[in-house]
Formats: sequence, C-alpha cells, structure tokens
Amino acid sequence: MGAPITDEEAPTEKEQGNLFNRFFKSIVGIMTPTFGIMGAAGILKGLLALAVAMKLLQPTDGAYQIWYAVAQSFFYFLPIWVGFNASKVFGGSQFIGAVLGASLVFPDIIALQTAGESISFFGIPVVLVNYTQSLFPAMVAAFVAAKIEKFLAQRIHETISWMFTPLITLVVTAPLAFLVLGPVMTQLSNGLAAIVMAIYNFSPILFGIIGGAFWQVVVIFGLHYAFIPVLINNITNLGQDPINAVFQVTVFALAGAAIGFALKTKNAKNKSMGYSVGITGLIGITEPIIYSVALPYRRQFVYAFISGGLAGAIQAFANAKIYGFGNGGLMAFPLFIDPQTNSLHRMYSFIIAAAVAFFVPIILNFVLGTGEEKKIKA
Repeated sequence: MGAPITDEEAPTEKEQGNLFNRFFKSIVGIMTPTFGIMGAAGILKGLLALAVAMKLLQPTDGAYQIWYAVAQSFFYFLPIWVGFNASKVFGGSQFIGAVLGASLVFPDIIALQTAGESISFFGIPVVLVNYTQSLFPAMVAAFVAAKIEKFLAQRIHETISWMFTPLITLVVTAPLAFLVLGPVMTQLSNGLAAIVMAIYNFSPILFGIIGGAFWQVVVIFGLHYAFIPVLINNITNLGQDPINAVFQVTVFALAGAAIGFALKTKNAKNKSMGYSVGITGLIGITEPIIYSVALPYRRQFVYAFISGGLAGAIQAFANAKIYGFGNGGLMAFPLFIDPQTNSLHRMYSFIIAAAVAFFVPIILNFVLGTGEEKKIKA
C-alpha cells in the first residue's frame, strides 16, 4: 500500500490546508505511530489461525491464549492508543487522552452494555455503545479535551493548574464523550464505511478492476489517507474488509513490473535498480518502484494497471476479505486467514490474485518490451 509514514512525517493539527485535508492528515498523524504494532498484531492473529487450521495449536492451549491475548489486546484497547496519540496531535496532554479512551472501554461500562442495561447522567439517558476496537470516539474526545485543557491552562494559576486542569478537563469531557461524542461519531464512522461498501456492493467486479488498477495512482496523489479510517473501521467493527483485500494486490503488480523490467532490460544500472526496488515492493513498499521505474518508464505503470485490474477482479469475484490491517506484500498473506473459522480459502484466492498481479507484468515486459526508449526525463 506504500511506504510507512515515519513519526517525523506525521502531520499535526497545526499544518496548513483545507478542512478535508487537515481531517484526514490528523487521522494519519494519530494512527501512524501504531501502524507497526497494528500490522504485527494482525499478522500474529493470522498466524495463530493458520496454526489452528494446521492442527499445530488449539484455542485451549496456553501458548495460543497468551499469543492471542497479545494480538487481540491491541484492537480491543484501540481507544486508549488513539486517545494517547490524538492528544499529542491536537496539542493536549497525552495521558488525558489515554484516560478518556480507557474510560470508553472500562470493563464495568462494557458489562452494562453487554447486559443491555441502561444508565443516565443526572437524568440524561446514556446511549451505551461497545467502544472496544473503535477509532473516532476517542479521537474526537481527545480533540475536545485538548481544547478545554488549553482554555483552562490559560486561566488557572500554574501552582494548581497541574492538578485542576486535568481534573476539570476529565470531569467535563467524559460525560460529553458518553452522551454525545461517542454515539455521534460511531454513527458517522459506520455511515462512512457504509457508503464505501455500497459502492463496492453496486458492482464488486467493477470496483475490483478499478481499485486494483488505479489504487497506486491514488497513493501518488496522497488521497489514500482518506481511505484509512474506512479500512480501519471495517476491520475493527466488522472484523473483515473487502476493500483492502482488493488494494493489496496492487503491491504485487508494481513489484512484478519492476522485476520484469529488470529481467528484460540490457542496461546494467536499470537491471540493478529494477531488482532492488522490486524486492522492496514484495515487502510492501511501492514508492521506490513508482518513482524510479513506473513513472519514468510509463509502460511499466500500464503493465501494473493491467495486472492489478485483473487481480482486483479475481479478488472481487472470489468475495475476498482481509481480516487485519498491516503492511502489504508477502507479509499480508496471514491477514487473509479468517480468525473465527480458521478458513484458508480467502488466503488461497489472494495467492492466486497476487500471482496474476506479479507475473503478468513480467510476461508483458518480455512480449512488449520495457519502454526504455520512451523514458520520461526529469
């Protein structure tokens, strides 16, 4: 899906841009520090499902339970990590954000929601929602808390501000989170995911062709940030995602184009470059391929479009689902194992689609050439 964004690149609320760009860049800034561990947790869940499917482990085994606790705890307590990171992005105390996130998943509150009981806040009914694995409620709560905290810090004497600013911030923000922010953002996030899923459901095959062919173009223009909350929302709320299942094949399309370019070219420098960026593509990092091979040699991008579209159509036809959120390339295979049933058939469909995406550009390079004579020069 593209190279990971480093902490130095993580945007903050203070960055310039329109409201749309600032919103999605804030989400990226909030989630960027968690991408590595999120990918690790997703892959670990996939490997555990594979181990159960191959009869290497049983869900009752102590080893399985410990590793599953590690993998699942990241997603279960996601509001805590979101609250912590969001407060940093929005300029507030990170521990205030973490406490607000923790309150949303406090065991007693979850137990009340699970039991179907109701509570009120000074006579105002509270809509109890299971906020485990949620993204937006903790994020917006941290945003509001940061604004309140800044307001109070300017008006409370510094000798007592260290205690009373967080106290008042929590006392005010926590009820807002449970009464308004949480329920509203839950509905909005579900609505956003529903819109994207409606487009997918209108014609999965068409979505697979278009998404598989042109997703990396979306990456070039930075518009992929807008999809991140949808992809995360599908995984955390639905437990699976057909959208990213299509996008994942594009990594192999570009890797195949780079490797095919390297195999066919007679230029030693181009051969070395093609192999090196092709290998990085296989581990999920496509930007080096885009800027060193696909854009300068436009034919390679066309080859990736063709193979990605074919592979995306295969994924859509197979009703493919991905069950975790992590890096692309070879490390994505375990993410296609259903952790509930330990079924491997969606991993098999991904293997077929990835093979098509990878080998078609190689064949096209040998049949139609590398296009080096039409290189776009800087």
